[in-house]
Amino acid sequence: MDRVLSARIDEEVAILLDALSRKQHKSKKRILEEALRGYAERGGDELSLDVLKETWGAWDRRESASATVRKARSAFRTSLARRSR
Repeated sequence: MDRVLSARIDEEVAILLDALSRKQHKSKKRILEEALRGYAERGGDELSLDVLKETWGAWDRRESASATVRKARSAFRTSLARRSR
């Protein structure tokens, strides 16, 4: 599914995008997609789109699961008490 993206770009870049689109007989969308994918591939380790790599270990906490649940429930009850006043 395509997603609409809005961005302000420099006038020279817009002109370049138009020229590339006409010269290569490709849509502007396709040119931007190919350019971004190429940029991401060349980025190597600097740009990681692997969600598991980015979040690995987020579950590892110093407190027990029951303590985390207790804190979350307490915060929820406090929030409800504030709204019911």
